[in-house]
Formats: sequence, structure tokens, C-alpha cells
Amino acid sequence: MKRLSGWDAVLLYSETPNVHMHTLKVAVIELAEDRRDFDIDAFRRVIHSRLYKLEPFCYQLIDVPLKMHHPMWRENVDVDLTYHVRPWRLPAPGGRRELDEAIGEIASTPLDRDYPLWEMYFVEGLADNRIAVVGKIHHALADGVAAANLLARGMDLAPGPQSGEVRHAPDPAPSTGELVRSAFADHMRHIGRIPATIGYTAKGLNRVRRSSRKLSPELTMPFTPPPTFMNHMLTPERRFATATLALSDIKETSKALGVTINDMVLALSAGALRKLRLRYDGDSDHPLLASVPVSFDFSPDRVSGNLFTGMMVALPADVDDPVERVRRAHDYAVEAKESHHLLGPELVSRWAAYFPPGPSESLFRWLASRDGQNKVLNLPISNVPGPREHGRVGGALVTEIYSVGPLTTGSGLNITVWSYVDQLNVSVLADGATVDDPHEVTSAIIDEFVEIRRAAGLSDTLTVVEGAMAQA
Repeated sequence: MKRLSGWDAVLLYSETPNVHMHTLKVAVIELAEDRRDFDIDAFRRVIHSRLYKLEPFCYQLIDVPLKMHHPMWRENVDVDLTYHVRPWRLPAPGGRRELDEAIGEIASTPLDRDYPLWEMYFVEGLADNRIAVVGKIHHALADGVAAANLLARGMDLAPGPQSGEVRHAPDPAPSTGELVRSAFADHMRHIGRIPATIGYTAKGLNRVRRSSRKLSPELTMPFTPPPTFMNHMLTPERRFATATLALSDIKETSKALGVTINDMVLALSAGALRKLRLRYDGDSDHPLLASVPVSFDFSPDRVSGNLFTGMMVALPADVDDPVERVRRAHDYAVEAKESHHLLGPELVSRWAAYFPPGPSESLFRWLASRDGQNKVLNLPISNVPGPREHGRVGGALVTEIYSVGPLTTGSGLNITVWSYVDQLNVSVLADGATVDDPHEVTSAIIDEFVEIRRAAGLSDTLTVVEGAMAQA
């Protein structure tokens, strides 16, 4: 048994009927022409054979009586793979759009907390003799770095426990007395950490006070992001869209403009959102505010837990010139990183340990039921470096990987980018009320990339990524 960290618990408390807190991982897998034996039963056998190194898949959530403390993970339970690994079949023609629509349906329902907090869908019916595996994992279980490490273990791209090790017998369910005693002991430990947490906070505030650099006007907006079509009370429905760009094109463009790949992701998002704001809001005259997850633990061995914080970054959606948008995105990102490190990257996660369970859940339910803009941010945007070599599942080649995080209260859009070998794969999650079709967002991102390359004097003919599904 182990206690959820404060940050893990907050991600659990923030889940409501219309704000689901699971993340999605999608692997497209190419089967050999003559291979007919890789069905859902074979896939379940593959997962069963790898459970020993996918430890979080065996965690079960245990609530503490009277919500006296954050819940606990019962770390080793029996896993019913007929429940967790489920079949799905796409309609013809089985292309990117059909897969994206299926993933939207999968994302529209929350995970059942009576079971370990994950599901996998074995999706058949894809064109070109392919299948897809859609993983649905609660954010309380793993952040982006931990999920990437878990995925790498599942594809045999990263070491885990030795194959000779066997899982222990299931842990016995804890008694009420054990849960209460453990909660009391952990509270004492948390009380003991308060001086260090106050000290960490004071050091950050002193760094801000002594800093000679002043924040730009855009970065003083954390509680006043502009109202947009994205910001409203969420519906329970989820819609999903993907697109693939050649990583070589992204690298060529970022090098020509003297910026990072992360700057390019922010600039592409800013330009796409500018187009959508002009379409849905009629104007785009203010910068937007994005929360960009920043991890403070990149250990390749970590496969569970949340060790990240959200860095607030302004997006230059008010800038008309595409090259200037890229430069402004770079400048805003640099300023945001400096401000983030001044306060201390662990500030929010350290104080999250002291969030009381009952009141926190009530607060998040109240916020999720209010119709209006998110007062903190417009949307989350993530950029996660994925595996640099092809993975395999059951001996079959993984040709593409997509990932997306959850929607947050009052923010009906999430843009997540994962690189994989030679691909930059874009995933967009929206609720049922934000856009007519989430592929409007991915199409706007591609159009923005073409405009940036053209303005930078590069070819506006994008490289076709061999092996990836055709664009929707």
C-alpha cells in the first residue's frame, strides 16, 4: 500500500461527470499480410506476459474512511484482462477519421474506480492490415513522463524488472483500522514537512522579489485569460482528431528560424487558434494563455505518479504575421520558463499535499457546473518527446503513436504533441460544444505550418510521412 501524492490526489478530486481525468495513448500496429493469429485473445496474452513490468496496471484505488486523508494504492491486485482489454471494430473504410471518431467515443466515459484505473481497446477494421491499441489511463496514475516510460516498457524499448521475476500474490485488502492508523501517521509526517514547504515557498518569493526582470504584460494574466469559444462549461462528450507531420520538416523550420521544436509547437498552436478564433469569435485581438506541463523528474525508471507542474505561457494568437508569431512564441516561452524557475517548479505540487479531500471534491464539482470561462487558462498544450526507435507489440511493428491529456474545467480543448521516430504526431481532444469537428483544429495546425514555412522561405510542400495513416 502507498499513499497518493497530493498532486495525484488533486487529479483524482478534479474529476466530475463532465470533466474526465484520463489520458489516452494510441498505438497503430502493422500486421504482416499472412498474420491472422494476432487477435484480442493473443493481445491479452501479450499484456498478461508483461504485467510484471507494468506495475501501475495492478494498482487499485482504496478510499480512506470519512475522507480523512488522500486515498491509497493497493499495489498488487488481480487484474481481469477480459474486463480491461476490450474489443472495438471500425466501420469502413477504416481510415484516420474512423479511428479518431472511435477514440472520441472511448474518451467520453470515465473509468470505473472499482477496478485498476486503466482500459485498453483492441481496435480492428483499420485499413492496410493494421490494428490500433487505445490505452485509457487515469491521470492520477501517471503523468506524461511516467506514461511514456510505461509505453516504452510495453513495447520492449526500455528495461523493466527482469523477465524471470514473477508477480507477488495479491495484497490483502486493508482493514478500516489499518487505513485510519496509516492516515494519522501520514498526517503527522505532512505536518513535519510544513516548515520545509514554507521555506521552499519563501525562497521562491524572495527570488521573484530580487529579480531585476519584470514580467511582460501578457504574463501577468494568469487569472484573466480572454474569453474564447474554447472556454465554457464542458459537456461529457469527447471528440478526438489527429494529424502527422514529418519531424524532419519541423526540425528544418525551427533551425531556419532559430527556435526550438517546443517553440514551433506553441507557434503552430497559436496560429491555428488565431484562425479558429476569427471563425468562431469574430476576432483574435488578445494573446491566449496556455498551461504547458513541465516535469521535474525525467527518470527513465519512473512509471507512475505525477511529478510535473503547469507553466503558464502566453500564445501570440493576436499576431498576424506567421514568422513574427514564431518569434513571439519563443520570447514568451523563455519569459515563462524564467518566471517558473524563479518561484520554484515544485511549489504547487508541494502545497497540493495539504488539499483536504472532501472540500476539494466539492470545489471541483462546483467549478465544473458553472457556465463561463476558465479564470486561469484558455487551454493546456503539451509536447512530449516519444521513442526514437520503432517499438513492437507481439512481434508486430508499431507505426504511429498518439497521446492526449484530459480537458480541464472550463477549457474545452487540449492539444498534445508526441514525437515518434520520424513523426510529429498531433492529437486534439475537444468536448461536444467547442468545435463542429475537431479536425478543424488539426487542419488549422497543418495550414499554419505551411504558412510559416512559406514565410520563412522554405518549401511549402510538406514531406509525406511513409507508414503513417493518410490525413483525415
